[in-house]
Amino acid sequence: MCYSAQVYAEFKAFKRHFPGVVMDVDAYVKTFWWDRGLNPMAKAPRALIRELMEIGPPELQASLRAADAEAIAQLEQEMFAQRKRVADAERKLETKVTKKAQEDVRIGTKKVDAAKARMASLKRTEFKPSDARVFPGIYCPVMVSEGGQRVVKPMRYQCRPAGKPADYDVKYPGTYNARRDNLEGFWRGQFGVRHGVMVAERFYENVEIDGRNRVLEFVPRTGEPMLIACLWSHWIDPKGVEPDLLSFAAITDEPEPEVAAAGHDRTIINIKPEHLDAWLNPDPSNLAALYAIFDDKRHPYYEHREAA
Repeated sequence: MCYSAQVYAEFKAFKRHFPGVVMDVDAYVKTFWWDRGLNPMAKAPRALIRELMEIGPPELQASLRAADAEAIAQLEQEMFAQRKRVADAERKLETKVTKKAQEDVRIGTKKVDAAKARMASLKRTEFKPSDARVFPGIYCPVMVSEGGQRVVKPMRYQCRPAGKPADYDVKYPGTYNARRDNLEGFWRGQFGVRHGVMVAERFYENVEIDGRNRVLEFVPRTGEPMLIACLWSHWIDPKGVEPDLLSFAAITDEPEPEVAAAGHDRTIINIKPEHLDAWLNPDPSNLAALYAIFDDKRHPYYEHREAA
């Protein structure tokens, strides 16, 4: 499974590496500004949000800045409450040591630190790699093809196939990845029909080491961005209550030897640049050609380390 990835979160990164690519501004607006208000379900990497504040429609920019201001105010209230909690507990510990007071100090301090970090992220303007990291349920720019034109759209990293009920996400929480050996089964509605590419610089996996879960960071030794083959879907609520949902899943295959040696059993499919347009414009009557793209995928050596 591809648990997380550091991706091209900003459109300007796509423009640098894919000449002629365009941004589907309408899709961005519909994703983050639904029914003339921010969509609270549309979580995205900080780098993506900051770019929209710079280049998005004025109304969306204003709404995003207002959301930041509200979030900062809530974090300030949280920090005040948790600092009081810690101070009260420390006074109690001066007279009597209790487990509750110790826990209040520990938990309160941890929550203050988390709030400070989140606030710093909201106020910071310079880019950090963590600003471009996506997890399941988070929106990510995905490159597709429309009429032969490469287009970037924001999509949620957990696919809800068209026609499925809204609670599908809860019943099938693992649909952020699609196994190669099940593309003509579970994913038959998307494979050969709706293809995309997530561009990533590194990916992360949960691995059990010495009885403990650890997160490993994998990076191509070549330093080249990975073109991760994806399937996507456009879900529309038949009742018209929920906003449209663009969502995708990254395709995984048997693990590369070094990934298997590190303790993980799957690896994303990193397609070669020369196959990009063939992948983005699939022929549903020739699935063999699509599998051939997988068989000819890139095999950079994925160096790994434990993630911070």
